[in-house]
Amino acid sequence: MAKRVTEVFDRGEVTDAMVGEAAQFFSDNYGIWAQQFPDGSHHGKPGSRVKLSASRLRAQCLPEGSRSSYARVTVDGVLAGHAFACRWQYGDRHVFWVTQLVVHREYRERRLATTLLLALQQGQDDVFGIMSSHPAACKALAKAFGNFAFPQVSLDFARDHAANVLLGSPISYIKDAKLRGSLFCPNDTTGIISGVDSDFFVDHAEPLEALEWLKDEEQWPLGDLPDGYEFLFLFEVSRRRRPRSLSSSRSLGRGEKSQTS
Repeated sequence: MAKRVTEVFDRGEVTDAMVGEAAQFFSDNYGIWAQQFPDGSHHGKPGSRVKLSASRLRAQCLPEGSRSSYARVTVDGVLAGHAFACRWQYGDRHVFWVTQLVVHREYRERRLATTLLLALQQGQDDVFGIMSSHPAACKALAKAFGNFAFPQVSLDFARDHAANVLLGSPISYIKDAKLRGSLFCPNDTTGIISGVDSDFFVDHAEPLEALEWLKDEEQWPLGDLPDGYEFLFLFEVSRRRRPRSLSSSRSLGRGEKSQTS
């Protein structure tokens, strides 16, 4: 049986070598650029892989002075997935934001995304968020921390608080995100319900395939995915109403490891 090892590191423990490995992993497994971009946009070569340098990954996921952390999972010694998260205060609430979640193509559908997110969680977290073009990332966040059935998730918290939650982020691309969708603007005609215009024109073939499956199963609350947009999934979980699996679990910390076979 495969040996699975999950490790979690605080921001200050993440070495340059680890950041370099994570950047290469992202570049190999995240996705490809769309075949067409709007005039005047600045992206990679259409159809080529989306790449991320080590310096940019550190700036986006582990910015100076932030409460950020990194989790990775290996299967039989092979890096199979990783996740970055950042925390900040919103009033008396503690925000847990997933800045990056990537699983190797050959290791998907094995609950690795959920495992990574649970490893990163801490007891005080009560607001959870992600911006992603892939429905699987949003669903993994709901599975890890939500005490609700995903298609019945209430979007009231996102509607009322998203703008101010994002504004408090120490990460610039989150702080400056442009909210889009009928949740925030009743006159929105794009088809997205809760999302951001991120001007990130990654190819949507794989996300749309997953999206169609979720829609067929009536398991998708966030609407359509226009080009250049990402879904915004944001919800609050009262500490008094958390599922037992979340209340009793503890994240690994400071380089701790969890091993399963």
